[in-house]
Amino acid sequence: MRAVCTARWINFCRTRRLWLKHRLRELFNLEYDVLLYDVTSTFFEGQVNANPLAQRGYSRDQRSDCKQVCIGLVVSRCGMPLGYEVFAGNTADVTTVEHIVETMEARDGKSDRIWVMDRGMVSEENIEFLKEEERRYIIGATKSHLKKFEQQLLEADWHTVHKGVEVKLCQSPAGDDETFILCRSADRRKKDAAILRRFKQKIEERLNAMQIRCEKQNRNVQKVEREVGRFLGQNTRAAGLFEVEVKADPQGFAKLTWKKITDRQDWATLSAGCYLLRSNVQDWNDEDLWKACIQLTEAAFRIHKGDLSIRPIWHQKEDRVLAHILVRFLAYVQWKTLAAMCQQAGLWN
Repeated sequence: MRAVCTARWINFCRTRRLWLKHRLRELFNLEYDVLLYDVTSTFFEGQVNANPLAQRGYSRDQRSDCKQVCIGLVVSRCGMPLGYEVFAGNTADVTTVEHIVETMEARDGKSDRIWVMDRGMVSEENIEFLKEEERRYIIGATKSHLKKFEQQLLEADWHTVHKGVEVKLCQSPAGDDETFILCRSADRRKKDAAILRRFKQKIEERLNAMQIRCEKQNRNVQKVEREVGRFLGQNTRAAGLFEVEVKADPQGFAKLTWKKITDRQDWATLSAGCYLLRSNVQDWNDEDLWKACIQLTEAAFRIHKGDLSIRPIWHQKEDRVLAHILVRFLAYVQWKTLAAMCQQAGLWN
């Protein structure tokens, strides 16, 4: 009897989901050709020892002291929420992609849609998975890929797509059907340069102080090495710009020397404000590809700033936590629906 009731409930939910999907399309001319996927998290108050989903992981709320759950949210290109999944709090974003894509395909079919995700979802395994059955995607590329396009950064054939933002299309270094979209932002360049300058100054001041300390005191080599490693690990944004050496002097005590690496300094200046996207969409221009990624960034920003109104969770039991997230998600859908209706009526820009 329970199995029959469960099957009926699943069928009912599927039927209502399809009805809502078509109704939203009728009301707002909603398109499902582009799906934006991002992951957020919410933390717990309390120990939550009886909930296996409650785990410590990367906290977007700067609450690493609390257990949390991760929530993968799929929205349309206009930000209308279409579905979500709850993951354990220690789940890495990159491991959720296959599950989300297959779940959405099982619900809505394998139509010719484009998946848009940030670079936290990138792995070669995920890229190969998305290429299966000719899935299309626009994904932020990792920072390490940017070095492969150093020559293109120096060239002048940029296309302005927004005030202060330029892009250009580049062929894949591997020679396959992927296209890379090289982007640079004037505002982001200023921000990156300021952050890098602050970290560089901090490292220089600390290294000078440590160097003087080693000259005045008889310090252990291994202890100084650990101190340097720990400090550079806390300032990774600029750590690669310095070469630090700790060795023993004739008496066996620590002697610290350091210098700046010129070519890395030049690369940091050149690449400031630049980022990279990768896609196998062949029939879009550079502006369309860039706009799709910006839509994800804006949607993710709104989600992370609390549109779900879900933080923190005070429930302890797993079923109550899942119910809490479901109610918040439904409220979020209703809020977005009302916002779209107001916008159509000219009441909200």
